[in-house]
Amino acid sequence: MAVPPMPGQLSPDDAAFLARVSAAVFHNPFSQARHTVDLELAEVDAQAPRAEILSRVVERVRARLVEVAGGDSLDVRRFRGESRQRVEHAVLFLLFHRYADAFDSFIEAQAEGHASGQGLPFTAELMTELGAYGFRKDAAAHMVAVFFQMRRAFYFIDRSLIGRAPCMRSLREQLWNNVCTADIGRYSSLLTERMEDFSTILLGPTGSGKGAAAAAIGRSGFIPYDPSRQRFVDAFTSAFIPINLSAYPATLIESELFGHRKGAFTGAIDGYDGVLGRCSPHGAVFLDEIGEVSIPVQIKLLRVLQERNFTPVGSHTALPFRGRVIAATHQDLTSMRLEGTFRDDFYYRLCSDVIEVPPLRLRLAEDTGELELLLEHLLARILGDEDSGLVDEVATKLRRGVKGDYPWPGNVRELEQATRRILMGNTFNGETGTAATDDRRALVEGVDAGALTAKGLVSLYCRTLHARHGTYEEVARRVELDRRTVKKHIVGEG
Repeated sequence: MAVPPMPGQLSPDDAAFLARVSAAVFHNPFSQARHTVDLELAEVDAQAPRAEILSRVVERVRARLVEVAGGDSLDVRRFRGESRQRVEHAVLFLLFHRYADAFDSFIEAQAEGHASGQGLPFTAELMTELGAYGFRKDAAAHMVAVFFQMRRAFYFIDRSLIGRAPCMRSLREQLWNNVCTADIGRYSSLLTERMEDFSTILLGPTGSGKGAAAAAIGRSGFIPYDPSRQRFVDAFTSAFIPINLSAYPATLIESELFGHRKGAFTGAIDGYDGVLGRCSPHGAVFLDEIGEVSIPVQIKLLRVLQERNFTPVGSHTALPFRGRVIAATHQDLTSMRLEGTFRDDFYYRLCSDVIEVPPLRLRLAEDTGELELLLEHLLARILGDEDSGLVDEVATKLRRGVKGDYPWPGNVRELEQATRRILMGNTFNGETGTAATDDRRALVEGVDAGALTAKGLVSLYCRTLHARHGTYEEVARRVELDRRTVKKHIVGEG
C-alpha cells in the first residue's frame, strides 16, 4: 500500500514526473537533450512531429497537476522546498504553452505594424491565472515578460534560421543561450536586466546569415510588462538598430554611430541622433562589418562598452547608453589583431559570446536534404506561395549546373540568386570564368611571387571583392574606381 506524502510534499511518483518537467523547462528548446526529455514525457513514437510531441507533453502535465491538486484549486504555496519548485516549474511550463499561440499572434501583428502593445487582454488573463496558482503580482508580471521574451527568441530563431544540418542545430542552440543563457532559472532571477554587458561577435562569410542571427538576438531582449496598463513598456520592433559600417566613409562613421550636434561640422545644419542615441534601454545595436572601422573609432566604441556612455560629435556632454552591442564581420579577427588593425582590448570587450555562422558549403556537406529545405523557404519567399511544387525541379537543375564540391562563395545569398536565375532561364552554372576561391588564391600567390602586373593585380582584387559583396557599385566604392572600369576588370571587357 502506497504511503501518502507528507504535508507540503509530492508523492514519489509525482515528484519523479515533475522532475522531468523541470528538466524540460531548463533545457535549451533547440537541444537534443530537450527533445529526449519531451519524448520521455510524451511517451510517443520518436518519429512523431514536434508539434504532436509537445501537445502530448502539455496535456500530460495538465493532467498530472490536476492529480496533484487532489480536487482542489492548485496553489504552489501549499508545497515546501523542492516539491514547491517542481510544482512551480510545471505550472509555468503549462501556462507558457497554453498562451504560446496568443504570444505568437501578437509577435506577428507587432512585426507587421498592426499592434502597439496596448490593451492585451490575454496578458491580463495570464496574470489572473498566475495569481490563482499563488504567484505574487510582481512575480507574475515578471513571468509574463519572461514568457514574451522566450516566445520571441524561439519565434525568430526557429523561423529565420532554418536548416537541419548539425551546424545549424548548433547555431540555434547558441543563439538561444545568447538570449536566455544556458540556465533560464538563473537568467530569470538575476540577469534579465543585466544583459547589456554581454556583447556578442558573429563571425562567418558574407551571405551566410549573420544579419538574420543578429536580428534574432536583437529582437528578443527582455522587455518589462506593466500590469496596470496591460502592455509591455517597449516594442521589440524598434529595439533592434542595425548599421553596416562598410557603407559609410570614414568621415561619416562617427556621426552615424554617436550622432552630432548642430554646427559640429560643415553641413551639420541640424542635430542628429546616431544609432547609439536611438537605441532603447531594452534594445540592441548591430554593428555589421566591425572589421572595417578605424583604430580611433574602435577606441571610442571601447569607451562606450566600458563606461556605458558616449559623446556626440561637437558635444561635451556624455549621454548614457544602456543597449546591448552585437557586432559581426566576415574578416579574420585573429589575423587583424596580430597585424594591429583590430585592437585586442576592443575585441575582449566584444567577445562575451563569439558565434560562428556556418557557410552554405558546410551545411550542404553535413546534410544532403539541406538544399531542398532551403529552396522550399526561398521559393515561398520569392513566389509568395508555400506550395509551388518547384522545389524538386529547382534542386535538380542546381545539382546539374554545379559540381558537388562547388564552394558557394556567396552562401545563402548566392543560392537565392541562383534560384531566381533558374526561374528566369532554367540554368545556373555557378561562378563564371575563374572560381572565386581560385581568384583569391591567384591574388595571394601572385603578390607573393611578384608576378602580377598592375592591371592583373587590380583585376584579381576586383573579382575577389565582387564574389564577396556581389555588386559593381560596392567594389567601385572600395577600390575608388568608377563602376565602368570595375566592370571591365571583373568581366574582362576591353
